[in-house]
Amino acid sequence: MILTVTPNPSLDRTYEIPALERGAVLRATADRVDPGGKGVNVSRAVAAAGHRTVAVLPLGGPEGALLARLLGELGIEAAGVPVAGSTRVNISVAEPDGTLTKLNAGGPELSDAEAEAVLEAVRTSAESADWIACCGSLPRGLAPEWYAELVARAHRAGARIALDTSGPSLTAALRERPDVVKPNAEELAQAVGRPLATVGEAVKAAEELRGLGARAVLASLGADGQLLVDETGTYFGTARVAAVRSNVGAGDASLAGFLAAGGAGPAALASAVAHGAAAVQLPGSAMPTPADLDPSAVITTADIPLDRVLKEPARPADPTPTPQSPLRPPASPKAAPHTREPRDE
Repeated sequence: MILTVTPNPSLDRTYEIPALERGAVLRATADRVDPGGKGVNVSRAVAAAGHRTVAVLPLGGPEGALLARLLGELGIEAAGVPVAGSTRVNISVAEPDGTLTKLNAGGPELSDAEAEAVLEAVRTSAESADWIACCGSLPRGLAPEWYAELVARAHRAGARIALDTSGPSLTAALRERPDVVKPNAEELAQAVGRPLATVGEAVKAAEELRGLGARAVLASLGADGQLLVDETGTYFGTARVAAVRSNVGAGDASLAGFLAAGGAGPAALASAVAHGAAAVQLPGSAMPTPADLDPSAVITTADIPLDRVLKEPARPADPTPTPQSPLRPPASPKAAPHTREPRDE
């Protein structure tokens, strides 16, 4: 069983349009609404693969009630924590060439009591969990150290932790030695305070994250593939993709595939790459089922192409280090080419 924790979940509504024209009235050719938030997406991918998953998340207002109902329809056990504020609604606009524009709402502000209630829900739900995946940005009201406290409590209970977050939240949690962290290329650049132009530079950045406390690093490099650096070595994975339809949640599908395959080694990396490649070929934030996967399209190797130039070189959002942390604040969301997954913050 994989337990997910999403401190700032959402309803994700996606509209497909012929082209985005600022100031115009546009008619969508298709639309859909999905349960959202990075941890929720991991649970959706785990459930789609036929595994048991429990999603811990704060829920508020009619939006929260709809989110819980949609999770139940997908076979996901929702361990919802009632909060006073309403669950946020995010909007994605997808164009035929794969370009995606996202409007992410801030979400409700959690009180100290609500934040502690989420931690307690994790404790009571985690007894039978093989992994706990903690994913996404923190809502207003939660200090950056909240994830660090969650990792520490989970480790005291004997659980394994996968962490997918960024900025000060990641910095604070690294000292508690999460079992896996899953940055993307930009977050690796932020972590080391310098641009990353090659696969070799991404490898070095991942090694530095391990030096800061991460036991393993699973890094998404967009169209260039995925990288796994752990105590056994360094592995690189790529996959053929016929056409990209939407990359929302592709990184979350990758993490689900990685954890469902054991969360360690090249076989788990191959599963992560297969899940991510399948996800980008689906509409909106749809998660792949086993029928969508094509393991034959995946190649993993320990012979790392260190000199390969990244198709989309990554730069830190702020080149000036802060005295508190080697990590930089994440860049503001922008429309991006289809090869790079936007952060679902």
